[in-house]
Amino acid sequence: MVKLNKIYTKTGDDGTTGLVSGPRRVKDDLRVEAFGTIDEANSAIGIARLHMQGMPELDGMLMRIQNDLFDLGADLATPDTGKPPEYEPLRIVDTQVTRIEHDIDTLNGDLQPLTSFVLPGGHTAAAHLHLARTIARRAERLMVSLARTKGEVVSQAALKYVNRLSDFLFVAARHANDRGHADVLWVPGKNR
Repeated sequence: MVKLNKIYTKTGDDGTTGLVSGPRRVKDDLRVEAFGTIDEANSAIGIARLHMQGMPELDGMLMRIQNDLFDLGADLATPDTGKPPEYEPLRIVDTQVTRIEHDIDTLNGDLQPLTSFVLPGGHTAAAHLHLARTIARRAERLMVSLARTKGEVVSQAALKYVNRLSDFLFVAARHANDRGHADVLWVPGKNR
């Protein structure tokens, strides 16, 4: 159980932050950037959820994803050092990836077929979901860079989850746009 009694600790005043496993990293460290960007995506999803009137199934999926994103943040904030941990760290697992794939398939089954690329917009919820999608893609790029960094480990399940997340958010945005009927479509060269 997490217990937060004091919000400011002053320990970050020197430009560092503590990881779950104890060591401190500078605040612009690639690992800190990755879990910070996951937090940013989670916040954007929270804003989208404010506009889910009449979409309880989608809202429920997004609520589960928000919880998963805290799991992902904890996973990233607890680097695998190769040494036996003092406690079992929280990790993204394959069942979370499977569930988000199931949710993608559920939403995608009702969508109007695509005839062009979709511009971010339409319903307010859809616009916010597209923003969350782009933030999730940035988080994925950071996680891939982190995984390619010598001495850093990012699990395959975490990488799969963040990749599926942006796919889910795309499909969710289309679902929020009247199941794709209200999508704003790209018209190549329209304003030449």
